[in-house]
Amino acid sequence: MKKKTQYVDKAYKLTRDAAPLSYMLPSHHSRRFPLLHFDQETGVNRPLRYATNQKSPFEDEQDGNAILEPIIFEDGFLFVRKENQVLQQFLHFHPQKGSIFVEVDKAKEASEELDYVEMEINALIEANNLTLEKRVSLARVLLGSSVDKMSSPEIKRDILLFAKNNPIEFLEALDDPMIEIEDNVSQFVSNGFLEIKDKAVMMRTGKKSVRLMGLPFGEEPLYVIASFMQSDEGLPTYKALLKRLK
Repeated sequence: MKKKTQYVDKAYKLTRDAAPLSYMLPSHHSRRFPLLHFDQETGVNRPLRYATNQKSPFEDEQDGNAILEPIIFEDGFLFVRKENQVLQQFLHFHPQKGSIFVEVDKAKEASEELDYVEMEINALIEANNLTLEKRVSLARVLLGSSVDKMSSPEIKRDILLFAKNNPIEFLEALDDPMIEIEDNVSQFVSNGFLEIKDKAVMMRTGKKSVRLMGLPFGEEPLYVIASFMQSDEGLPTYKALLKRLK
């Protein structure tokens, strides 16, 4: 038995982060705004045109008395009643669907929000159960070297806040083997063994400072230095600085 088609109201939203108060979507094929849909069965590009008095969104299926009407998103949204099947079909085939606008899928959005909330809860549980040593180690890397001047309750509070606001980054950091090395590098810097200066890393040896390595523009210094310390060239320096740290 053929399943009966269910007609429903639909909502669409602009993909821009800051949607304008009013946005007019191109509603008919033209040289300036080519609106073509490639028909897989015929191999033909079919021009689209939204006309309120027609039964099809394809121009080649419309008569010569098409009444055109603008398609306007208000505050980033457009609501289309189930009775307006021509507009729903037009938006379904519109080449800017997925780039300029998307159809609102409430079930999918709810599922994505649920996944994020569960991840947030897991991150908070993990953050709350950390040992003091692990919490401090993570805090140095994720929050900065000022951690050394903070009390244990302050560190725990800030780690919990970080986990809540950045659950993905926090959970990834828990299993990242580079975190311990980055923590040690952070301590090298805070103890004055290393100095980040003018896009370079300087190492203090006695009363002198020698250039250890350069820093690529835009890269995270701690991660770059930690990566260098694990290379054949940097490993002896890393071991020597660890001895000084202990």
